[in-house]
Amino acid sequence: MDITIHSSFLPHTDPDASVAFYRDALGFEVRSDVEFEGMRWITVGAPDQPETSIVLEPPAADPGVTDAERDLIIEMMAKGTYSGILLATTDLDAAFARLRAVGAEIVQEPIEQGWGVRDCAVRDPAGNMIRIQETR
Repeated sequence: MDITIHSSFLPHTDPDASVAFYRDALGFEVRSDVEFEGMRWITVGAPDQPETSIVLEPPAADPGVTDAERDLIIEMMAKGTYSGILLATTDLDAAFARLRAVGAEIVQEPIEQGWGVRDCAVRDPAGNMIRIQETR
């Protein structure tokens, strides 16, 4: 069986702020930016991983979501409890310094976790939890 990860989805509330965060703070490239009916889907990814992307999507995009559910999603996003992603880098201190320099919301400074991983955590402009672990 040959199954790989192609894309993962994260919601956004401000497409321009999301582009700035993922492009300027994390160094990702913007692969596409599609507008439809006043909403934007933005595909970003690491330049050296062209086969794997993150699609930043509006939380209101699914027609099956009720207004009450949409409100709950937006509330959870604001708290940072709705969605997240785990990224990796070989230089966690440099990545963290870059995130701090651009004013990213810091959740956890780099720390050696009890289970053997050194990582940090920030939130993107929509509140999504972004954890970054150091690879050795």
